[in-house]
Amino acid sequence: MSYSESDTRANYIDPQLKNNGWNDINIIREHSFTDGRIGLGGKRGKQKFADYVLTYKGVKLAIIEAKKKDLEPTEGLEQVKEYGKILNLRFVYSSNGKRTYEFDLKIGKGDYIDNYPTPEELYKKVFSEINHTKETLLQEPFYLSERKPRYYQEIAINKIMESIGDGKNRILLTLATGTGKTVIAFQTVYKLFNARWSKDGIGVRRPRILFLADRNILVDQAMNTFNPLEKDIIKINGTEIKKRGGKVPTNANIFFAIYQALAGGVDEENPDETLEAYYNRYDRDFFDAIIIDECHRGGAREDGNWAEILRYFDSAVHIGLTATPKRNDNVDTYKYFGNPVYEYSLKTGIDDGFLTPFKIKRIKLNIDELVLNSGDKVVSGEIKKEVYYTKDMEKEIIIDERSDLIAQTILQQINKMDKTIIFCVDQSHALRIRDSINKYKEVKDPDYCVRVTSNEGEIGRKYLERFQDNDKDIPVILTSSQMLTTGVDALNVRNIVLVRNIGSIVEYKQIVGRGTRLFDGKDYFTIYDFVGATNDFSDELWDGGPEEDLSDEIEPKKEEYKPNTKKDFPTDTKENDFEKKEKLVVKLAPNREVKVIDIETRYLDPTTGKHLNSNDFLKRIIGDLPSIYQDEHQLRMLWSNPETREELLHNLANIGLDSEQFEDLKKMFEAEKSDIFDILAHISFNSDIKFRAERSQYGEETVEKYQSLKAKEFLEFLLGLYVKNGILEFRKDGLASKIALFNQGQPREIAETFGGMQELKNAYYELQKSLYVK
Repeated sequence: MSYSESDTRANYIDPQLKNNGWNDINIIREHSFTDGRIGLGGKRGKQKFADYVLTYKGVKLAIIEAKKKDLEPTEGLEQVKEYGKILNLRFVYSSNGKRTYEFDLKIGKGDYIDNYPTPEELYKKVFSEINHTKETLLQEPFYLSERKPRYYQEIAINKIMESIGDGKNRILLTLATGTGKTVIAFQTVYKLFNARWSKDGIGVRRPRILFLADRNILVDQAMNTFNPLEKDIIKINGTEIKKRGGKVPTNANIFFAIYQALAGGVDEENPDETLEAYYNRYDRDFFDAIIIDECHRGGAREDGNWAEILRYFDSAVHIGLTATPKRNDNVDTYKYFGNPVYEYSLKTGIDDGFLTPFKIKRIKLNIDELVLNSGDKVVSGEIKKEVYYTKDMEKEIIIDERSDLIAQTILQQINKMDKTIIFCVDQSHALRIRDSINKYKEVKDPDYCVRVTSNEGEIGRKYLERFQDNDKDIPVILTSSQMLTTGVDALNVRNIVLVRNIGSIVEYKQIVGRGTRLFDGKDYFTIYDFVGATNDFSDELWDGGPEEDLSDEIEPKKEEYKPNTKKDFPTDTKENDFEKKEKLVVKLAPNREVKVIDIETRYLDPTTGKHLNSNDFLKRIIGDLPSIYQDEHQLRMLWSNPETREELLHNLANIGLDSEQFEDLKKMFEAEKSDIFDILAHISFNSDIKFRAERSQYGEETVEKYQSLKAKEFLEFLLGLYVKNGILEFRKDGLASKIALFNQGQPREIAETFGGMQELKNAYYELQKSLYVK
């Protein structure tokens, strides 16, 4: 009698755990902790799950991998080690029920054990030294709504709790955009609030916590997330403080503010007036903790937005949240906070299925390097260069014909109702691109494409709210410059268009993050790059640690607080930088052709995170295909049956081949009217490529088997659909939709012409099989 893994769990591991004090309340069985990478048609890749997760005092301590009794106990060791690292656990176990192997990931050693440790023993092994504060904070329950924290969110929150328990006062988290940093901030505050943690100790009083951001939209979105604590929340409004004669609010526990409300700056309600700094109206020890959202945005420099505020409240714990790993242009942030206590990269988020994959289309124009000739007319300004490059466009020279070409190209490339954000050089450029889009669009709605920049004010904010509303189709396209790089939680963004150079890799990552959020039916999003930014900022390292070694023990020396007498806290003025410069405006000669000269598609390799051009992608695919099918006969068998074809497509999607890539491969081989089967057979076995019209002739033999004219007409209709659209819509559950399209009777009537419903289904399957007889 053979034993399955289920038998091992039920007959061996469960009793062993029970005998050693593990109750059901401390065991999570078959714990799935990822969703699986998004693939073709929204299908998911393989989820990661642990057979057992052992918990105690509210903390996950270890996982167990169960194997069949007749396998070696350590057969599952490598997998359980991998999962243990992902879940940030120290101990993992691999067992066939008869013998159990324990591995300590901290010291990298393992050995067989006679018995599982008891919950208390394992807890003490994991936390050999733990103080009362740390233990209390870790044990404090999360706020549990319909959606529990994801595994990486739970790790991040617990890392903050551990750091606070260890007495650290500068804590940094680095997680990709779209992974829920605000959720992490809320759960952190929720635990601290309910544990009654403060600088005075545990259980003494509720903490006073400040959430600091640089834009009102970020603060407002965060306050919505913090809604379960709304009775204890207040927003610090500089305008309101001014109206009250400088009196700051103190009657709350959780405070939200933008930098300008505390540090001084432009009065949002009266832009012609400025606000003075109000942060120093609070006692310096007023706040117990300060959470700095998007802390990489110019903060850690001595003149940074939040630098003086943090220096003033230097006794508080400072918790920084950033979406960007340490790179040259945000090094100050990492010097201030030290190493992040936890990182979660874009690549990992995509692999886990919590973020949407993307592809890149690099579009080149024949005027990316422009030499003006005698036929070109200078409308205004002065010619200062012999050659104007892409980086000069809209900064130094304006050419309306270029804006028109970009707009036409965008409209040709995207699905017309797919939500799209176009990042322009400045507000004037965003206006011109908007006008060009509206000149060539097909959709009649006047708000199809709108500009959302600071100049739009309240109107722009309303457009943005409607754009973010998934139940509203209009507006479809937003043009902007700096305003939308952060704070746009629009789940259904399908296209990001770059028509301006990007200043830094930090900014590039934020812009890419506008498209990574999940949405039903969104298998991927596309970056259309007109300026080469994807060349400049390809970042294969966003799967590892910092480039420069920063000790975990970094605790920068506290600087003595000195008031800033300049009162010049930076605001988001980049929008207007280029507006102030006189630009050359040129009207190109009437006979001068402006055109697209190349559109190169780049693919994200799901195994390495690298961006591959078409040739490199093809080489990589050729290397991966043998793991899916061994020879042409097997490929033919899998492809000709709709049931096995769907599983094959799922496996192909896992190596990066989805419907878009199939179409690109067809174009590469100049075989747009061919079958995907023929493309796969050609690149794998050098088989000749057949067109669908030729393959449809193979199906005629199946058609002729039936005497009923209606049956023949239906099968001929299916062959016509195949020739027109290909095989992908012939799903195993697609028969009913085909009958509806045929529109020549009800399903029962059509079935009767074949001799019954089962016979109709058999004919549907047989016709598909006949297409691939040779």
